[in-house]
Amino acid sequence: MPQTVLKPASYSDLLALPEHWVGEIIQGALETQPRPGPRHAHAQSRLGARINGPFDQGLGGPGGWWILDEPELHLGADIMVPDLAGWRRERMPSLPDTAWFELAPDWVCEILSPATARKDRVLKMPIYAREGVQHVWLLDPQIRTLEVYGLKQQHWLLLRSYGQGDPVAAPPFEALSFPLDVLWSD
Repeated sequence: MPQTVLKPASYSDLLALPEHWVGEIIQGALETQPRPGPRHAHAQSRLGARINGPFDQGLGGPGGWWILDEPELHLGADIMVPDLAGWRRERMPSLPDTAWFELAPDWVCEILSPATARKDRVLKMPIYAREGVQHVWLLDPQIRTLEVYGLKQQHWLLLRSYGQGDPVAAPPFEALSFPLDVLWSD
């Protein structure tokens, strides 16, 4: 019985997606989802603003980072778009002139949703580990939690879980403290 052989997804598959869709190529497969919903986008914006000021811009904080919303990462054959990512400027002194990044970030934050949680945890986290990303945050606006992971010998170690009412001071941004509750829309 003949088998159907699927060809790996290509960059042209990503470019052909409708404007309101986000596409990634993970393990050769095209992964798509609509643009994030309002609660997701709000939590992402709030977290980015909290970290960006002191760490990217150095406003009242240590500086030394590039913090970006939804950068396109080309990590080997995988093309991924984390919700937030950060690079230490000592590793990446200037931003590339390309539309994407080939250098893995030092920190990634994925904002979980029912549609993306499995992909973020099962497909993307092992790639981040393979590429040496040192910290991954998983933020869940629905259940109002933040999980902070550190890379140890190419495996993820859960460093801390934060819940409603907890003050967050988490690696690699432990110099900053903020209440988790400020990330939610209500």
